[in-house]
Amino acid sequence: MNEYALIMRHEDGTKIASPEQMQIWMKQTMDWINSIAAQGKFVSGTGLPFDEAKVVHSDKLVTNGPFGDIKETIGGFITVYAESAEEATGFAKGCPVLQGEGNTVEVRKIAKRDGDN
Repeated sequence: MNEYALIMRHEDGTKIASPEQMQIWMKQTMDWINSIAAQGKFVSGTGLPFDEAKVVHSDKLVTNGPFGDIKETIGGFITVYAESAEEATGFAKGCPVLQGEGNTVEVRKIAKRDGDN
C-alpha cells in the first residue's frame, strides 16, 4: 500500500470566513477525516496557519510569509494510505475545502524510503 498526500489549496487567501463558518468547516473536515480513518486509511495531517511562516529562497535569503493575501495558499494536508492514485483521488473528492469556489486538493504519491515495501 502506498501513502499519498492530499494538499488543500485555497484559491483566494484574502477571503476570511466568520468564526461560525470556520466551526462548520472544521466539523465537516473532522467528519471527512474520521470517515477515512474508519477505513484504516488515515496516516496523519495538519492545518498550516500563516503566522510565524518563513520562506527560504535559493540564494538563502529568508523572507516572512507566505501570507493570506497571496493568490493561492496551502491550508493544510493529510496523508492517507491508498492502493492507487485513483483511490486517493476518491478520498480527495470528499474534502470540504472543495466547497470554496476555485479551491483544489492536490493528490501526490509520497516517495518511499529505502527499506519500505
